[in-house]
Amino acid sequence: MRSKQKFILALLAITLVALNTTAWAAEKENKILLKLPVAFSTNMPTVGEVTLTFKEYLESASDGSMKVKIYEPGKLMPVYEILDAVSTGKVNAGYTASGYTAGKIKTAEFYTAIPFSQSTPYYISWLYFGNGGKLYQEMYDNAGYNVKVFPFCFLAPETAGWFRKEINTPEDLKGIKIRFFGLGGKVLSKLGASVTSMPGGECFPALEKGAIDATEFATPSVDTGYGFYKVAKYNYFPSWHQPVTHLELLINKDTWNSMSPQQQAIIEVTTRAINTWSMAKSYSEQGPVVAENLEKHGTQNREWSPEMLKLYKETWLEVVEEEAAKDAFFKKVWEDYKAWSNQCKPYESVAHLPKQE
Repeated sequence: MRSKQKFILALLAITLVALNTTAWAAEKENKILLKLPVAFSTNMPTVGEVTLTFKEYLESASDGSMKVKIYEPGKLMPVYEILDAVSTGKVNAGYTASGYTAGKIKTAEFYTAIPFSQSTPYYISWLYFGNGGKLYQEMYDNAGYNVKVFPFCFLAPETAGWFRKEINTPEDLKGIKIRFFGLGGKVLSKLGASVTSMPGGECFPALEKGAIDATEFATPSVDTGYGFYKVAKYNYFPSWHQPVTHLELLINKDTWNSMSPQQQAIIEVTTRAINTWSMAKSYSEQGPVVAENLEKHGTQNREWSPEMLKLYKETWLEVVEEEAAKDAFFKKVWEDYKAWSNQCKPYESVAHLPKQE
């Protein structure tokens, strides 16, 4: 009797191995090529490099059943058209900032940056363990886009702008011409600044020619690559407008549905690995760059006064409530984020050391 049981168990083991081998062989036959236009050059520290790391991770983890072909910004379509291109199937994937589609989807700005938001770990927790991620997908579904969205790339806090002159009072903002992103730009506009939007590559020429008086774009490591320090010596901190910068990976839903469960799982795991990689990489870069700007380039780092930060925050709360009154889904996401933030505050308020010198 025992011999018969051993024979059956051995037969089952052989069968399972055969099935797994067959499944893996079938998996490798389901070839997926992600054609990935990107909004940021792969030469840019972290924010651009991240897609090269994603390609490396994904192709290795899938044992070649998934491959990635990266197209530099503007190669296939303008950066601001990546979402439409992925949705219609012109390409089957894209890397961009959700805030670039704010003209079509007001709520999209929340998923790139929230002024005066909590720090990165709390923002990530909202996406993965609160309703943030669910609402993120719902936002695109409700707007009729045929995409699957993934949180993808988290950056260290940005600088709060490069200015030709010091900003000490609210009056100093009035009439200033500045390139500024998203919801933070609406705050400055409400305070009397003339706010414009332009790609990072256009900011330096605009500063140099005097078309703008100031700009923000990204982290110190990225901004320094553009040479802003050459024409705007006052670099302001902290990043009230983008304490967290978050970008996104889009995959066409038809492509997503054509993937095997194993391939979908590899995408899920790889994007989460990318989020850790990008956050660590971005934070690691900033200290040496800020020091070099100060010591080598003559950059004058300035901290916003408590009075200016208070003004920015009060104005932000006015702006966000005005925007929420115009758009029901925007209000839904804002109310959910506020609830999550309040849920985190009892711990956040006691857990962290004060600012260290």
